[in-house]
Amino acid sequence: MEGLRAAAVEPSKPRNPFSLIAKLRGKFARIPVAQKLFLVQQLSIMVKTGISLAVALKTIAEQTGNKTLKVVLSDVQHEVERGNTFAKGLERHRAVFGDLFISMIAGGEASGKLEEVLNQLFIQLKRDHALVAKVRGAMIYPAVIIVAMIGVAILTMIFVIPNLLTIFEEVDVPLPLATRILIGISNGLTSYGIFVVLGLALLITVFVRIVHLPGGRYAYHWLLLRLPVAGVIIRKINIARFCRTFSSLLKTDIAIIRSFEITADVVGNELYRRLLREAKEKVKRGLNIKESLTSDMQLFPPVVLQMVAVGEETGALDNVLEESAQFYENDVDQTMTTLPSLIEPILIVVLGLGVAGMAMAVIMPMYSISQNI
Repeated sequence: MEGLRAAAVEPSKPRNPFSLIAKLRGKFARIPVAQKLFLVQQLSIMVKTGISLAVALKTIAEQTGNKTLKVVLSDVQHEVERGNTFAKGLERHRAVFGDLFISMIAGGEASGKLEEVLNQLFIQLKRDHALVAKVRGAMIYPAVIIVAMIGVAILTMIFVIPNLLTIFEEVDVPLPLATRILIGISNGLTSYGIFVVLGLALLITVFVRIVHLPGGRYAYHWLLLRLPVAGVIIRKINIARFCRTFSSLLKTDIAIIRSFEITADVVGNELYRRLLREAKEKVKRGLNIKESLTSDMQLFPPVVLQMVAVGEETGALDNVLEESAQFYENDVDQTMTTLPSLIEPILIVVLGLGVAGMAMAVIMPMYSISQNI
């Protein structure tokens, strides 16, 4: 009776009305990095001023214009009000925030350094976002030029070349090889254009499916690392992400093994991901971090391994990795700044060769016809 009476008196936890909606939004929608930066920055300021976590989450949810973030924060706020930790509430939306975000928050709550962790997380997200934005921005110009070149070539083959080449087909004159190739491509596009489009769509679909398979993704990423210019940039980006992420996790007192697991999920290249997972197992067996990363010297060059060794010996691995991340991020930033100016002459040469080849294929038969008249 006393137990039943106590159970009846004990207040039940408030029901979370945002639970189902938040889960559905988190599953089918994503929150931009800019909104996450806004969340972390505002939350850090409010926690520093002594505002309770639940009130801070409610305030930020009311301020944000992103509907998904608003619903997710309201759900996390209700979980905090029910007595759960901030990290526990975020775990319900792992697809939105990711392991790195949640693990750093959990480490900050456990160590009582949530404000410091939020500042570190802000730096991590901002640096990573800036790095990705710089790479994407540098690749937009050559991508637009290449797409425009292909589009103009296809339109020329379909609408212009057939009218010009009608003259050559009516004249009994041997055509040069370049002209015959041009006629074949033009006839193929005009007569079987729909099949060409369907074939390309099928090839792209098959390629995407293969890349999403573990073996196919590994082979694709292996090939990317061996491209002349892009391979070097991809290596630097992955090294910068490893150094920055691992440093941030170490600063929040997260265990080395767990840090390897989270960092392996953050790096984008499958070769780096597998190497870090293997390194985690080696550290479990008693090897130090430098020895665990030496299995592939092409992924982690000697200078990075030496910096890791110095950091381990001095007990300042987090600071050493942060400086290394800064170095590689600046290197990638400088490379991306100069890359368009390096690619532009190559694109001009390719465009010139394409136009010259097409012009030769059209002009050479005209010269032959004029000689036979």
